[in-house]
Formats: sequence, C-alpha cells, structure tokens
Amino acid sequence: MTDIKSLIEEIEEEDDQQLYEHFRLEVDPGQEAVRVDKFLFEHMQHSSRNRIQRAGDAGFVHVNGLPAKNSYKVRPGDVVTLMLDRPKNDTSIIPEEIPLNIVYEDDALMVINKPAGMVVHPGCGNFNGTLVNAIAWHLRDLKSYDPNDPEVGLVHRIDKDTSGLLVVAKTPEAKSHLGLQFFNKTTHRSYNALVWGNFTDDTGRIEGNIARDPHDRLRMTVMPPDSEVGKPAVTHFRVMERFGYTTLVECVLETGRTHQIRAHMKHIGHPLFADERYGGNEILRGERSSSYMSFIHNSLQICHRQALHARTLGFVHPVTGEQMDFTSEWPDDFAKLIMRWRAYISGKAGNTTLSVE
Repeated sequence: MTDIKSLIEEIEEEDDQQLYEHFRLEVDPGQEAVRVDKFLFEHMQHSSRNRIQRAGDAGFVHVNGLPAKNSYKVRPGDVVTLMLDRPKNDTSIIPEEIPLNIVYEDDALMVINKPAGMVVHPGCGNFNGTLVNAIAWHLRDLKSYDPNDPEVGLVHRIDKDTSGLLVVAKTPEAKSHLGLQFFNKTTHRSYNALVWGNFTDDTGRIEGNIARDPHDRLRMTVMPPDSEVGKPAVTHFRVMERFGYTTLVECVLETGRTHQIRAHMKHIGHPLFADERYGGNEILRGERSSSYMSFIHNSLQICHRQALHARTLGFVHPVTGEQMDFTSEWPDDFAKLIMRWRAYISGKAGNTTLSVE
C-alpha cells in the first residue's frame, strides 16, 4: 500500500498538474457508511489519518473520479482513489545545476524570484529542469537539507508561466512556522496582472469557490461561495492603470487556490491577457482594424504567457520574528507589454477618442 508521506505539506498554488493514481479500492457491498478519511486509514498501511485528511483537503482523495471531502461517507460500490501530483514510482528529486535568482537567503530560508516558463515541481511530464531541482543543487552541500523530505522546501507555489516571488524553507521548523502563516492568512502576497476590459470600479472583491472544470481538468472554474463544490477563495483587486481595452491591476490573495487569479478574473469577464487556457489569447476588447489586430498579435509575441507576476511577498521570519517584505521588478516580457499598451493608448488618445469597454 502507498505511504503518502510524500504529500507536500503546504498551502499552495499548484502548477498545471496531472494527477497520478497511487491507491484504488472499491467499497465492499457490506461496507457500513463511514467517512472516507477513516475508510482510507483503515485500508492503507503506513499512513496516518492526519496525512490522509491533508490529502483530502488538498483535493487528492477522489470518490468515483471526483474530489471528495473528508466528511463524505462511502457507500457500497464507490471507487475510492488517492491521486497525487507525481508518478507512483518517481518521487526522487535530483539536484540539477540550474541558475537561480535568489533575492534573500539565510540559514532558515530563501526567497527566490522565479522566471516565467519554469515548472516549480516535477509532474505532468516535467521530471527535471524544475525549480526544486535547482534548489536541490544550490543546497547540495547543506547536509540537513533533503530535497525529498516534504518537511523542508517550497512553502507555496505559483504556476509554470507565472513569474515572481516564492519562499523556501531550509528546516522543518521554518517550514512549519511559515506554513502556519500561510494557513492563517497572515502573509501578504500581491500580484500584478494585465487583464482584458475596463473595470467600472477602482477596487473590488471577488469571491467564489475554485474547483476543477469538469470539462477540462487542466483548468479551474468558479462555483458559488455557498456551494459544496470546490474550495473557498477570495481575491481583492485594485486598478493600477487603465488602457481602455485592457487594465493593469494589483491582486491581493486571501487564499491560495490553484489558478485563483486566472479563474476569478475569467469569471468576472476579465481574462488575463495572453492566458491561452482561460481564453485570454484572443482579441476580447477593442477595434477590428488591421492595425489593432497587428498590435495585439505583436503583443502576444512579446508576452506569450499569462500576464501575471507575483510582485510582493511578506511574512514574519520564523527565527528572528522580524517582518520580511520583498518586491520583485517586472520581468522583461511583462514590462515591454505594459510599455506597448501605454504607447498605443497614448498614440490613440492623440488622434481620436478611445472607447472603453
């Protein structure tokens, strides 16, 4: 039977991950109604109920092909599976000499500025060249750091094609302390995003449960906050700059769900610019002139990933108790994209009235 100790014990924003089956059992005809976490605990060797519950909270426990809450009571004929984010027999992290942009480092932690295009953790066909492989190489001489130990390492994640700041714990104590801050929502994280459309208000709050899209499991969808589907999620936004057809916004997270900003913005009709998975790589606002279409085409060539950057990160140092705040400059593709929109709108404003949508 599977030992799920390899589950990453963190509050995370997941990459675009495929899930792999590690355990499967069909409920016997005579099985009494019991919670699914208790059912798994009784049938899986070397796994504590606490770890099983964490797996359930992370959406890794499925019943009949769909994520199930720990409180779900199994019924005869149910098929219960444990789905993890890595292949069953491929769990080792191999150090690889990959450059890292380290913003800060001490004996307890590191803050890294991740480039867009780098996968955070092995999975979904990406079993090398990831951020954790690079971290393993950087810390290869630190005997107390085992890259395969879930009690150290990344405390949270961002998507492959999102750039920006991440914190890494070097010790179990640091990870536990930092993880608790993320869980209690006492950390501060803000993102900059270019989205399609113009907002009516300068600030706003988006609330809606984040769940897997039943039609495309690589995409998330938004469900009503009072529904039993998905995980509660709240995003606050503030308009930073308006370009008529697009808007530069700051997003502050109360929660850290998979694709939270991308799904929430899509939900309110403002998909991220160049976000192919959520429909943002099409012309959703603006003119139908050839010059405008050429402008958008060239802009998509400059920034050919979702225009999202994890700009700030703040937390309390797990050892010193000091407040730590970090800011990451926009990467070249994001900065050039914003400059192009500024130039385009400035030129339009000098010649004609720009409509906003």
